[in-house]
Amino acid sequence: MKKIEAIVKPFKLEDVKDALREIGIEGMTVTEVKGFGRQKGHTEIYRGSEYTVDFLPKIKLEIVVADEQAESAVDTIIESAKTGKIGDGKVFVSHIEEAVRIRTSERGEQAV
Repeated sequence: MKKIEAIVKPFKLEDVKDALREIGIEGMTVTEVKGFGRQKGHTEIYRGSEYTVDFLPKIKLEIVVADEQAESAVDTIIESAKTGKIGDGKVFVSHIEEAVRIRTSERGEQAV
């Protein structure tokens, strides 16, 4: 199994969720996060004072899929989250050793 973590722009969440649903991926965990990369934040003026916003709001999606679904899931996330502008985000894929459904004690891919 693979865990896919994707950091995307907040307004792209629905597009990514709908695209993943179309390829059969239903479950995911979504977290509101803040961060920066090459984008390095920006400056804003609030009540006449200029200040720097170092950490930009992002959405972190976490999904666990069978090994054979991982590549199509990553491709789907990239296609649906891409705007072509700086700050589109990142996708990380890691190996999952074990998964257990608490309610039924199912293990492995059956738990996902």
